[in-house]
Amino acid sequence: MLKILYFAGLRETLGQGSEQLELPGGVVDVAGLIAFLAARGGQWARLTTLRNLRYAVNQEMARPDSTLRAGDEVAFFPPVTGG
Repeated sequence: MLKILYFAGLRETLGQGSEQLELPGGVVDVAGLIAFLAARGGQWARLTTLRNLRYAVNQEMARPDSTLRAGDEVAFFPPVTGG
């Protein structure tokens, strides 16, 4: 299982702050997970179009090619603005 966390505006857009998901077959890295989630369609497709989307694996900032394993926690952080 993967524990997936969605933060800030992404949580609002997707309508959930977290989910647990079996590591999908063929998904070996963060980029693959993003593609898998985006394939759900609708608002999920935004995961592939958000500029500056950041992610962490097991509470460490990650890259698209960061490897995923069952039991990992993956967090997505959309770009935020503030003043």
